[in-house]
Parts: sequence; structure tokens; C-alpha cells
Amino acid sequence: MSKHKPHPYQPEKDVHRITLYSTIYPEHQHHSRKERLYLHFDFACFYAQVEQLRKKLYGLPLIIGGWRKDNGQAKGIVATASYEARAFGIKTGMSAFEAYNLCPYVCMLQVDYDAYTAISKQVHFIFKEFAPIVERYSMDEYFMEIDFLKDKSRKEIEQFSKRLQQRIYDVTGLVGAVGVARSKTYAKLSSSLKKPKGRTLILTNEDERTEIYSLKVNEVWGVGKRRYEHILAEGYKTIGDVADRGSEKTFIRLFGANFGKMLYQTITGKDQGRVMPEISENYTPKEGPGYGHTFSEGSLDVERIKGEFAIAIQRVCYRMRAYGIRAKSFSGMFGYNKQGAGGVGFRFVTDGYTNIDDYIYKACMNKIESALRKACDNGIEIRNIAIYPDQIDKSEQLDVFFQEDEELKSQIKAMDVIKNRFGQEYICKGNTLLRVEGNTHFLERNT
Repeated sequence: MSKHKPHPYQPEKDVHRITLYSTIYPEHQHHSRKERLYLHFDFACFYAQVEQLRKKLYGLPLIIGGWRKDNGQAKGIVATASYEARAFGIKTGMSAFEAYNLCPYVCMLQVDYDAYTAISKQVHFIFKEFAPIVERYSMDEYFMEIDFLKDKSRKEIEQFSKRLQQRIYDVTGLVGAVGVARSKTYAKLSSSLKKPKGRTLILTNEDERTEIYSLKVNEVWGVGKRRYEHILAEGYKTIGDVADRGSEKTFIRLFGANFGKMLYQTITGKDQGRVMPEISENYTPKEGPGYGHTFSEGSLDVERIKGEFAIAIQRVCYRMRAYGIRAKSFSGMFGYNKQGAGGVGFRFVTDGYTNIDDYIYKACMNKIESALRKACDNGIEIRNIAIYPDQIDKSEQLDVFFQEDEELKSQIKAMDVIKNRFGQEYICKGNTLLRVEGNTHFLERNT
């Protein structure tokens, strides 16, 4: 009797993930310091490009993430917009209703992750034709280590980049921009300078000063809104400000010994980031995998909202088990369907470290069910939810005061085997069957 290798977990399937990490942490860097050369490829409006190609919508303003109700009202959130749509002022993150007001004849389609993932994997194989070390950083971005070109002329490096772009276009019909630089950070920044299909080479100190130094510091990965505010308060607005007048000591004072040093090196293009081909298989997140979801309509149905939280927790727990991590502290929110009303943030803890849905869902409902009922009883519709683990445990150490039920663990393990082989939709807990009415999940809106 032959033994079959069990199907692996698929933690990133059906996940709208921008990146697998958000900055160049120490564990992502080379230990040795030497001159390196990186190439970053970034598709232009990837989702929109794919749909324009598939449905012959070239030249038309298109948003991905929007849809229309039976009465024609625009709903949803813009995940990406074609260049034709952007010309009207439509931006990622804006509501489909706002997009419609800017361009009443805008085309709206929903996200089809399976199609985009298939093309992304196809492009990954193309990259491997050009270099041995390739990283699929996200669905539409790729890094390549091209140290074998660092002693070549600018013309030869540009020709290599052009051949790569042409090969991708010939196979997929899609275009993207290329950035080449001596640091991973600057390669990523430079690819954004000549979109949708240009090439930017940052090979010398003068190139960095001319092309990179004028960019704002918050364009560097790892610099969010609050960190940017701290950096601005020190008098640094652009990358050039930090490179010319900044100091590592200042960043250590602002952000701590480890992160401050790393962030200074990243901003000044001195990071020694690794191109990590293994990240798609063996990556373990520094922070817990989260889940957020916006309903197509606001809801006053508490049981259905609870069902959406059950779905969220089921997805988060599956991914935690895939990564081999547990948590006992969780954060989340639920937002109101009223402009400017904000929402409610919350935090809860389980009895111990776990990645089993039952324990987390129970603790979550103990914390928020009464607040959900109060809002709904007062006619305040709930429109969106989110949940994510806070404190991650990567060990298998037993908790003296908390023991997971062995029979329950066996049931979860058996369910995971089925999910891994056939997909998450083939088996689920009963409390996930109730959903907020309407076309609330992406692929349902494409049918």
C-alpha cells in the first residue's frame, strides 16, 4: 500500500496580502557587507490590467472592488484602479460610490484572486529564467538578485531589464516597471518612478541623489504615519534630508537600538536585504495573521454578524496552525455604517495560548456580544469587522493552567486535512454558516 504525502497547508490562499513583510528586519539581511545589485519589478495596476486583458476593456476606466446593486447603486471599496480611472481622480481605498461620482460610466468588477494568483505564479517562473535567486514579494511585485551584472555597463543592465519586461509581456500581455539599485529598498523605490513600464537604474551615488533623495521619507517601507511624524519633528522630510543631515543615533533615540538602526540604514540605502525565495514556503510572520472584512450593506442582525466573526476567527486560526503559532491575546474592531461614526476597538484574552477556533470565538463573544446587541438594538448598523492576534507564541511549550481538549484538537486536525486537500469551503463549523445578507464576499459578486 503506497503512502501519499499529506497536502500542505495553504495559509495565503484567498488572502489579499500586500506583502509578506513590511521592512528589512535583521533576519532578512545578509550578515556580510559587500556591494550588491537588486532588481525590483512592479506590475502597473495589476488586478485592473488582468481584467482589461481578460475582458477586452482596454481604454476604459475600470475599478476592481466595486459592484452595483440591482437598483444601480455603486457599492464596495476600490482595490485598484486602471490608469484611465485614475485620470478622473479615482484612488485605491476610496468607496465605489465616490468613484462613480467622479466617473459615472466607470466599469466595476470584483476581485478574482484565483486568476491573479495563477498569473503571478506564471510570472515567477519567468523570473527564474533570468536569475537563480528570485523572490515573489507580493502578487504583483518581484525581487531578483543580479550580482552577476554589477560589473557590467549601464547599457547592458538596461538591456537585461528590457528583455525581462518583454518576456513577461510576450507571455502574459501585461506590463510593469523595473527598478535596479544597490540596495533592496532603493530598488523598490526606483521601480515606482517610471510607471507603468519604464526602467530606472540607480547605480551610483549621483543616481541616488538625483532620483531618490527628493522622495518623502514615508515612501520607505517601515515608515508609517506615526513614525513619519516623529521623523518630521526632527526636521527630516525627504530621504535626502536623512542621508545628508541625519544620524543613526537620532533614529536609535526615536525607535530603539535595533529598529532605529535598521530604519536608518533602510532610509539611507545601506540595508543588506536578502532576496528570499524561501519566504513563500517557510515564512513565519513576526505578527499574527489578521482578517478584515467589509459587508456590502450595514447589518442589524446580531446572529449574522456573529457568524461573520466566526468566519474571521476560522480563517485566522487556520493560518496560525499553518504557521505553527499560537496566541492568547487578540485585538479587533467592528465599524458602524455611518460616515464619520468610526467604530469600536476591543481586546480579549483566552485562557491560554491556542490556535483553536472554539476557544477564541467564545472569548471574543464574551467580550463583544453585548456591545453588538446594544448597537443593533439602537438601530446602529454594523458594516465591517476585523480581528488579529497580538502576542505570538512559536513554541510547543505546555501551559500548566490551560490544556486544550485532545478530542477537539483531533477534530480540528481532521478538518485541516480536508481543507488542505479540497479547500476551506468544503468543511466548516456550523457557526460560520450565518453571514450578513448581501454579496459580502468577493467571488460571490462575480457570479
